[in-house]
Order: sequence, then C-alpha cells, then structure tokens
Amino acid sequence: MRITLSGIQIGTTHPEDLSVTGGPGRAVMPTPGNTAAFRAALWTNMEKLMDQICAACAQVQHLQKVLTKKRDPVSHVCFIEEIVKEGQSDILYTFWTAVTQTLSSQFQMATDSSVFLKQAFEGEYPKLLRLYNDLWKRLQQYSQNIQRNFNSSGNTDLFAELQQMEEDAHDIFMQKKQDYDSEKALKDSLQPYEAAYLSKSLSRLFDPINLVFPPGGRNPPSTDELDSIIKTIASELNVAAVDPNLSLAVSKNVAKTIQLYGVKSEQLLSSECDGSCKAYSLLLHISVELWSIYRIHVCADNQFKLSVFIHKLKQRSLSSSGKPDVPCSLYMKELQGFIARVMSDYFRHFECFDFVFDNTEAIAQRAIELFIRNASLLRPLGEGGKMRLAADFAQMELAVAPLCRRVSDLGKSYRLLRSFRPLLFQTSEHIANSPAVGDIIPFSIILQFLFTRSPPELKSPFQRAEWSIARYSQWLDDHPSEKDRLVLIRGALEAYVQSVRTREGKEFAPVYPIMVQLLKKAMSTLQ
Repeated sequence: MRITLSGIQIGTTHPEDLSVTGGPGRAVMPTPGNTAAFRAALWTNMEKLMDQICAACAQVQHLQKVLTKKRDPVSHVCFIEEIVKEGQSDILYTFWTAVTQTLSSQFQMATDSSVFLKQAFEGEYPKLLRLYNDLWKRLQQYSQNIQRNFNSSGNTDLFAELQQMEEDAHDIFMQKKQDYDSEKALKDSLQPYEAAYLSKSLSRLFDPINLVFPPGGRNPPSTDELDSIIKTIASELNVAAVDPNLSLAVSKNVAKTIQLYGVKSEQLLSSECDGSCKAYSLLLHISVELWSIYRIHVCADNQFKLSVFIHKLKQRSLSSSGKPDVPCSLYMKELQGFIARVMSDYFRHFECFDFVFDNTEAIAQRAIELFIRNASLLRPLGEGGKMRLAADFAQMELAVAPLCRRVSDLGKSYRLLRSFRPLLFQTSEHIANSPAVGDIIPFSIILQFLFTRSPPELKSPFQRAEWSIARYSQWLDDHPSEKDRLVLIRGALEAYVQSVRTREGKEFAPVYPIMVQLLKKAMSTLQ
C-alpha cells in the first residue's frame, strides 16, 4: 500500500516497505506559478498518508488482539506465546516504532531534497500538526472500539491469563508505557518543522513592533499601528489553537513580544509629562486589547469544558424512586473542582478583580443555562432523582460562586436557577400556572420539562428526531429564537397525536392538554 506525496512515495503497510521509493531528487517540483497546485496536491496526499497509516495500525492492532485471544486447536497453546518465545510479544509496539522512525527519516530526506516541501511543512506547520492530531484521535477511537468488542466477546475462562498478557502488551494508543510515549514518538518527526515555524512566528510578531519603533525614533505609534500589532498577535494565537502545546509555545513568543513592546515604550519616557503620558497611554491601550484576546481564548475554551462536565448529568442516577445515598451527583463535585482550578490557573494572578469578574460572569451564566437545559431533559425522573437534582441545584450555586462577586450578580441566570428548583416537586398544573413561567423561565424550558412527566409514547423533541441530548443542545444553541424552539416542540406534540390516532387510542396522556394550553399561551405572547 503506497501513496504519492507530490511525487514522493511512502509505503505504510509493512515496516520494511516504509521507504521513499522515489529517492531524493525524484520528487515532482512545482514550476513557477504552479505553487498553489503543488500545495493542494501535497495536503491531499498527506491526508491519504494519514488514512493509510491508520488503516495499517488497525490491522496490526487487530492481529495482536486475535493472537492474544486465540489458541492452537491442537496444542491449545495461545498463539501469542509462540511469538513471546522470539521476544516479539508486543507486535503493535514494534510496528509503531518502525512507522514513527520511518516518518522521521523519510520526511527529513524529502524536505532536504525539496525546498518547496520544506517551505510547505514549515510555513503551514499547524495544518501538518492538525493532521497528526486527527490521526492520533482516530487511533485512540479505534482502540476503544476494538477493546469494547474484545471485552464483550471474550472467554471468561481465559480472563486471568489474558489480563496478565494485557499488562505485558499495553495498547500504546490508550495508555503510555513507562519508558515510551507513543504520541510523542509520532510527533517527534515534526520537531524540525515546529522549531522553524516558531522562529518565523516570533519574527512575524517582532516585525510590526520594530516597524513602529524605528531606531532613534521619539514619536509614539499611532492607534492604527497599535491595532496592527494586536491583529498580528491575535492571528498567531488563532492559527496555533489547533494544538494545546503549540498554543503554549506561541504564547511564549507573545510574551517575548510584549516584553519587547514594553522596552520600546520605556525608551520614549522623558522628564516631560507629555512624553510619559503618551508612553503610559500606549501601554494602557495594548494591555486592554491583549486582555480582550486572552478573555476570548480562555473563556471560550473553558465554556466548552464546562459544557462537557454538565453533559455528564446521568439519566440512570435520577430515575430511582428511593432516597439518594449521596447528597449530590459526582459530576457536580467534579464541576466545582474544575471551576476552582480555572480561577486559580487563569485568573487569580490578575489583581484587577473587578475587571476579571466582569468577564468571568459570562462563564457562570453559561454554566447555569446548560445545567437548567440538561435538567429539563432528563426522563424518567423518579422521586429519588428529584431529591438528587434538587441537591445539585443548591450545589450549582456553590460551583459558580468563584466566577463572580456574588451569585446574585448573575441576574436572570441566578433567578432562573432559583425559580426552577421548586418546580421539581410541583404538579404539572401548578408548574403551568407558575408566575415564573414566561417571565423568568422560558416557556420552551418548561415544556421540555413537562415531557419528562409524560409516558414514553409522548416523545421529547430530541427523541422524536432521534438525536442525542448533546446534539439537541447544539441545535438549541444554533436556534436561540424562542419561536423556533416552540415550533419544534409543537411538532413533537403533533406527532404524538398522530401516533395515538394511528393505534386508535381512546385518550391522551394527562399532561398533554396542559402542554397544549401552555404552548398556545407561549405562541400568543410572541405575536
């Protein structure tokens, strides 16, 4: 199995075949004016290379699992034992070592012989790194799938023996060996290109500063020139966002850039008040703009991580009718710990607390919004589950407290959290007539919650569409209009009516007429 990398062929099926068969100097070089086509072909073939590496690793991985599980029908000796005798117990490790070493050597040979290839890998290193990260994620996903299938079909008589063999031959895509990091081994082939990219990135960051602070110059840069510096910093950080380690490395370059800016601004200081005020103004302007960039990157990243935690709200722990054995859900404790770490790692070193809280309050509001959304979708919700969920509501206030001066400062989000909790134990009629509905709690949230009190035949909108809760949550984010949400809910109710008529049912669920009346009230308020 071979693919062409702009004329350079790299084999990926067998370690001995992993070679540049075209040889240095035989790559097809772009002609003047044809560089764009060359780059397009290069990245297309790089994607094919990642596909073939993934396929080859999957085959070897599957082979190792089968050899570990199967026995010779005559001697009853496990096949892997024969390979162990030859010192080759970990086939996948041997193969992966050959793949990573070959990638390093052959990429080095290819870029040494082609200045165009070298420029592409160095100049578009984030794109190359993204391909590697995607490959690694695919390998891990396959490892999870094959392990799940292996566990579900395994022979329990061999459990102890197989467990010992698994300890000797770890899945290198799921966990690290003590002396071997398989992901690092993959990315080691990229080190030369990363170093070159970071060097050029630093130059791109320094250039606008050196341009606006010429040697011997005494005039401060204009606002437009400062904005050019900010845009350069933002651009470098955005491009590096494909990988956490690359983001960290580029952030260090940004820190050097800010230091250079400070030194250049300090040189403008003079005994005259006017000159010092101008220098101070420059520093204040760029500090505000840099905080804006920092806030966008950090807050967006942590809002995503918060959503992952909140989606852990598990159905199976809330359907029981008995008294809960613990005061709140485990995920709530994890959420509290995560928020505490966010504040400690990202924000506590800033002394301007009012400024920090003005920006972190949005994270708290988003966390409450997602929590209420997920709580309104859980079904069925037993009495024990209601008690557990009520405790989670109380803990949610404690969880978001580090993100704001006072939880009550969160305004509508805080009132939503406080107003929804009592509804957990009220009847459907009392919920529909609550003064908080429509004023504090959106009609769509209450209607979603009433679905949880209906029989299975009355499916929630996401169940009718055969979506996961995560996908439905994304749809809600993409459709913030209350009208769009109510229309989707109306479709679920109409589908239920049709299903009852189809099976010639004689009556609707008791909660159905309450939901219809509430939906009519909601739609009338939008007109």
